[in-house]
Amino acid sequence: MPLPWIKRPRKRAARPAWIAVSIVLLVLPPALVAQDEKAGIAFSTIAPSAQLPAGWKNLPVVRGKPMTQYTLIHDGHTTVLQADANRSASALMHEGNIDLVRSPVVTWRWKVERPIEGADNRVGSKEDAPARLVFLFDGDKSKLSVFDRAKMDLAKRLGGQDLPYATLMYIWSTNAAPGTVIANPHTDRVEMIVVSGQSGDAGQWQNLRRDIVKDYERVFHEPPGRITGYGLLTDTDNTGTSTRAWYGDLEFIAGP
Repeated sequence: MPLPWIKRPRKRAARPAWIAVSIVLLVLPPALVAQDEKAGIAFSTIAPSAQLPAGWKNLPVVRGKPMTQYTLIHDGHTTVLQADANRSASALMHEGNIDLVRSPVVTWRWKVERPIEGADNRVGSKEDAPARLVFLFDGDKSKLSVFDRAKMDLAKRLGGQDLPYATLMYIWSTNAAPGTVIANPHTDRVEMIVVSGQSGDAGQWQNLRRDIVKDYERVFHEPPGRITGYGLLTDTDNTGTSTRAWYGDLEFIAGP
């Protein structure tokens, strides 16, 4: 990344606590089942219009909002995932099964049709992105602030499930330079790293590679716990607009 990491100041949103915690992707069952298949997903090996492999689920970010549509399509000589968001927000997620000691690096490619007009990930009412990679982590919640623990307790009472200890996202954004770290406007337990969105990025396939362990340590200031879930997210629910993006194969590999 060409620029150093920048920690953006977090703005408090005047919203009820249950709305704030709901956007932390409260989507996975409390008991995880061991996975046998290789982590990641090779869309290129799946036939266009086929069903997504077992274990991948389109899950709401906030209950009651429209769902983003994820479809396998033919692109050139391969299959990719097309994401269509229309005032919607949902994530295509998989339970975690990644050995970060052996495979700390994630590689993927994506393409965004165009920026989302009015989107700004630093502002709660505009917090949308045409493309994101999402990682949910477990951790020692006793180390969190009283405020964060209270939000997690409230979320569990309302939804019957535990919030992730931390969430790391890689996002496509035109509002900050690649390498910028943006705290979610509602909670600092969600940190976003801008990796795309420069002038000329729209309409182009981009091949990306990040060291999850190093990035987590940089933004949360501690080693990561185990990943409990990972996936893709395209959303336009806050700006009330529409967008389209495409995702290629996602793979976890050894560093560096």
